[in-house]
Amino acid sequence: MIRLGAHMSIAGGVNRALERGASIGCDTVQIFLKNNMQWRGKKLTVSEAERFRAQQQATKIRPVFAHSSYLINLAAVHAPTLRRSLAAMIDEIQRATVLGVPFIVMHPGAHMGAGERQGLRRIARSLNEIFRATRESPVKIALETTAGQGSNLGYRFEHLGEIMELVASPERVVVCIDTCHLLAAGYDIRTPRGYRTTMREFDRVVGSKHVVAFHLNDSITPLGSRVDRHAHIGKGHIGLDGFRCVVRDARWRGLPMVLETPKSDDLHEDVENLRVLRRLC
Repeated sequence: MIRLGAHMSIAGGVNRALERGASIGCDTVQIFLKNNMQWRGKKLTVSEAERFRAQQQATKIRPVFAHSSYLINLAAVHAPTLRRSLAAMIDEIQRATVLGVPFIVMHPGAHMGAGERQGLRRIARSLNEIFRATRESPVKIALETTAGQGSNLGYRFEHLGEIMELVASPERVVVCIDTCHLLAAGYDIRTPRGYRTTMREFDRVVGSKHVVAFHLNDSITPLGSRVDRHAHIGKGHIGLDGFRCVVRDARWRGLPMVLETPKSDDLHEDVENLRVLRRLC
């Protein structure tokens, strides 16, 4: 069986994300490890880590995985931005290690006009530097499929495959598939036939064995739009048939699948989206 959940806020402490997830019946949750729009975060204390681990034990929510800061760009051409990105990613891995978070999802990077080939090589070099600095950590990086907005890389399966071939520690690189991003990038997962074709291509280029998580988001924008706009499950251009294909695919049994759909403070949207997904299962 798959494990369904949502991205949860860490406001008030990382352990609060687990409380919020448990309150709506999440099996799994995704979190930020610090304020996602700041380069540096407040130091994670021993007591915070202990509360987090105790809350995870109490709620049985597993796995808890992370998403990196949106500021990080491992393909940055501006040297100060690249240095800050490397330092921020190393810090996030160290935080994840302390908390026992197994992997961090991240957008591969944006080439900023340097071209895709140069961008992919820069990402691989950046990952090599990060992995050297955190060689004692078991934490992995899950490259996320992207919509391809702007100069963002990762919208083609070949991008992910090339990065994985170029890195010196490929065992620390895995993949998170985002359904909204797939559709926006031009992969048609709206029907069983389209879904099968897409996943055959993914398996050929990247390999389904590398997938560790899914982001379940419908898409406000149509197939091939290259625009990243998340919609509630069944309320966008993917539709219920597409999500039925994902959640019933035997290859993904046991994997965490989380919502990144719009929500209000009472989380009623997450409750409804989880209800729809469980019905599709």
